[in-house]
Parts: sequence; C-alpha cells; structure tokens
Amino acid sequence: MPRLARLDAPGVLHHLMIRGIERRKIFRNDKDRQDFLDRLSTLMPKTETSCYAWAFLPNHAHFLFRTGTIPLCTLMRRLLTGYAVSFNRRHKRHGQLFQNRYKSIVCQEEVYLREMVRYIHLNPIRAGIVRTLTELNKYPYSGHSVLMGSFIAGRKRTSHNLKLHITLSPSS
Repeated sequence: MPRLARLDAPGVLHHLMIRGIERRKIFRNDKDRQDFLDRLSTLMPKTETSCYAWAFLPNHAHFLFRTGTIPLCTLMRRLLTGYAVSFNRRHKRHGQLFQNRYKSIVCQEEVYLREMVRYIHLNPIRAGIVRTLTELNKYPYSGHSVLMGSFIAGRKRTSHNLKLHITLSPSS
C-alpha cells in the first residue's frame, strides 16, 4: 500500500519527530548535536521555515516548525541526508541512520502552540537527560535554553538564528 501524502502548505505548523534506526543513537556526542544544529540553522532561512521548539535526545529529536514557501520535505531531505552522511563519515559507519521517514503531525495553532512548545522543550527532563528546570535552562540542545538566554560560547550564531524564529511566534 502506498504512503499517504503529507499535508504541507505555507504557514502550516508541524510537530516533527525523527528517530534512530532500531532506536539507536543519532547523537553520540556534542559534535554530532552541534553539526545538526548548524545544518538546521543554515537551512531554515533558505527554506523560509520557522522553528518554535526543538529538543535533542540521544536516539530521537522533536521539532515544531512552521513551513515557508518551500515545502517541509525539502528542508528535511537536505537536513537528514546531509547529517546522516556526515555522521556516518565521522563515526566510520555505513547504512541508514534514521528509522523510516520523519513523523509529521499538523498542529492547530490556536489550540496547541504553547502546549507543543512546552511538551517539546520539557522532553530532556522526561527522558532523564537533565533533572531540573535549572539544568534545562543550561541544556544547549533544547530550545528552552535559547528562550532563557543561555548561549553557549562559540555557538551564538546558531542560538541567535533559532531564537529569532522562536520569538516570532504569535502570542496567544
């Protein structure tokens, strides 16, 4: 049975999830996470995509994107393919990195925007990566730390670009 087409149009809000194949790690270290952030930071303006929330966990990641005029599949293809090739070279491995396609759920903005930002940003606490909100404020691989103004030395460019998109979220 063929896959169903994804719903995508300019301005649509999507909760995206990516997961490692067989639930394996897609981020082994900070260099992997920073590579992914740098790629995302470069591609978002090119695809006119806004990012309202994100969180990296060892074997998966969550994002809240608003699509621009360029389809979301273009951003994700460039991001995931480029990252997988880089990850495989860096870790001397071959084959797929991600399980299936990315999962994308269209969200109703008025009802779910704030709740989705909360859900995604609190993921590192639920996963046990950090234990408290104070630790989450300093965890550089969640949009929460950017919202709280905790920039990491040498990573201001990425944080600034992602913060810019977050602060553009409509207040509700």
